[in-house]
Amino acid sequence: MSATDWYAHKSLGDGMYWIQERFYESENRANIWLLRGSHQDVVIDTGLGLKSLPDYITSKGLLGDDPQRKNPLLAIATHAHFDHSGGLHQFQQVGVHSAEVEALVNGDNFETATWLSDREIVQAPTPGWRARHYKVHAVQPTHILQEGDVINLGDRQLTVLHMPGHSRGSICLHDGDRKLLFSGDVVYDGAMIDWLPYSRVSDYVSSCERIVGLVDSEQVDQVLPGHYNTFGAKRLHRIATSYISRAGTCPAKFSTFAWKTLAGVVLRASNPRSAC
Repeated sequence: MSATDWYAHKSLGDGMYWIQERFYESENRANIWLLRGSHQDVVIDTGLGLKSLPDYITSKGLLGDDPQRKNPLLAIATHAHFDHSGGLHQFQQVGVHSAEVEALVNGDNFETATWLSDREIVQAPTPGWRARHYKVHAVQPTHILQEGDVINLGDRQLTVLHMPGHSRGSICLHDGDRKLLFSGDVVYDGAMIDWLPYSRVSDYVSSCERIVGLVDSEQVDQVLPGHYNTFGAKRLHRIATSYISRAGTCPAKFSTFAWKTLAGVVLRASNPRSAC
């Protein structure tokens, strides 16, 4: 199967594209966002990396057909989990928050929460492919991101917002001029996960409180999340406040503890060496 078959995309206008992996049918299938800038192009999250994302972007002409256009292409992971970071090794420029650099450098498939089954891949990317052989490849980030960093695309800027909780290096990217929030797995329109290795509920609550502040101060109109569909500010506010109110309850605490324990055991068993 070629890269052009594996992926599909939709243009959102204003130099933005929404890319997905067609044959990865799972709630873990991550959204991939491509932004064209006047001086820098950015890919936000990279999926599993089973086929070449750069080849797809090039073959579909998503960066334009001007042979004189030589913008660098930077791939940023909103966090290190496998469904977002698996394709990072395909890019020359890679960005991730400093808290998760080590996990990527070491190919730590425990911290990347690598868990993939054959049934989720409905058409094999290569003959004889099996999920048990899948690992996140080690990669050396070229851009180590911190809170407040600004990624300058020329005609647009993305501000890094460190929002831990789902993972310790989770970030959102905020386009303040357009009031867009690329939220990764910090918030999306589904059940928020706070029970993976290096998840921390207290951090997640603080991040959601910060999200509420962004909405209240009218800094976000649209959310482009790590999973599922885009949504607006009112829905963002509702999701964040619901998590805050639920997180402190006894049933939620017990459920998080139970799932975190189970997830740790399963991931250790499936990734015993914690490296590829």
